[in-house]
Amino acid sequence: MNAASTSRAPIARASTWLIVVAGCLIAMLTFGPRSTAGFFLLPMSSEFGWGRDVFGLALALQNLLWGLGSPFAGAIADRFGTVKVLCAGAIVYAGGLALMSVAITPGLLHLSAGVMVGFGLSACSFNLVLAAFGKLLPDRWRSLGFGAGTAAGSFGQFLFPPLATGLIGSVGWQETLVIFAVVLLLVIPLSFALATRGTATPTTASAPTQSLGAALSEAFGHPSYVFLVLGFFTCGFQLAFVTVHMPAYLADNGITPAVGGTTLALIGLFNIVGSLSAGALASRFSRKWMLAFIYAARGVAIAAFVLAPVSPMSCFVFGAAIGLLWLSTVPPTSGLVMLMFGTRYMAMLYGFAFFSHQVGGFLGVYLGGVLYEMTGSYGVVWWLSVALSFASAAINLPIRERPVVRPLPVTA
Repeated sequence: MNAASTSRAPIARASTWLIVVAGCLIAMLTFGPRSTAGFFLLPMSSEFGWGRDVFGLALALQNLLWGLGSPFAGAIADRFGTVKVLCAGAIVYAGGLALMSVAITPGLLHLSAGVMVGFGLSACSFNLVLAAFGKLLPDRWRSLGFGAGTAAGSFGQFLFPPLATGLIGSVGWQETLVIFAVVLLLVIPLSFALATRGTATPTTASAPTQSLGAALSEAFGHPSYVFLVLGFFTCGFQLAFVTVHMPAYLADNGITPAVGGTTLALIGLFNIVGSLSAGALASRFSRKWMLAFIYAARGVAIAAFVLAPVSPMSCFVFGAAIGLLWLSTVPPTSGLVMLMFGTRYMAMLYGFAFFSHQVGGFLGVYLGGVLYEMTGSYGVVWWLSVALSFASAAINLPIRERPVVRPLPVTA
């Protein structure tokens, strides 16, 4: 027995590492291209004579449909396994980028960058990776895995913006989109390391016989889950607004595209630290207090950036500060979903939380474009983002950090 168990231990460790590495690569590859969207706003708008509201609506649709599709993609993955969903999502996502490269009308832009990329992301981005980690990783690896998966998405944001600015300058924006589409197809072979069949590892809140409808009714009847979902709205609002409109905001203030690319890259780089730290701390400290602190700190960082004179140094400081807080909400949020309800329907329940996140993203991107065209400034959206930060900090405080109480099955 001892010999067998010791021979299996290295295999189990190797399998765990394979799952983590493959999941992190998927998160990096899928999060990277969409983080470069803001760098296509100015060249496409200039070439086709569009206002920023046209491009803003396409990216707003992308965020909304990414969120809308996530619960359904999660439910399919919970029922039929992760691989098929990831492969289908990667193909649709890559097709959307390829079609975007030939989008010469607003309608085609909305179809490609909005509908196809949005639904593609819902089926192959880090939300499914984190759910697979919850099902496949041992208990002691989960919080770290959530942090690593989130950090990998951040590394994509660190890697791809400078790559996008370099490629756009050297080969053009159309060719850059095609290159990104081809790179995304690497998700297909990587996805096989995350093979699941809807099985859940046992947890306190596990209920293998619970139906999907019962799981939804239980979650949305649980005040702590509702508070968590509502608070996640702000995260999406801020991330989408900054990702899409930050390069144009900096250009309006005389900042070069290189500085804008470096700023977004710094957000991605420092978010690696923030996400890994949040993943490590989420298993040791109160997750709701972590979320309240992160949202409040975002409000302070954004207010300081808006009030300070815009300069390369202020951009770099803001990128580093907001990067530490960028996706650090994800490990405690996903951890709370798993703590309250177990892993059986985690992909679907986290998907609904992520839908709230992406409704916020839709409004952040769309209002950024519309209000800019109306006022000639992004100021209203910046200050709305500050107000939402403190509202989300408050709404997370009533959350109860414990598994739901379920009646024991009646036995004869």
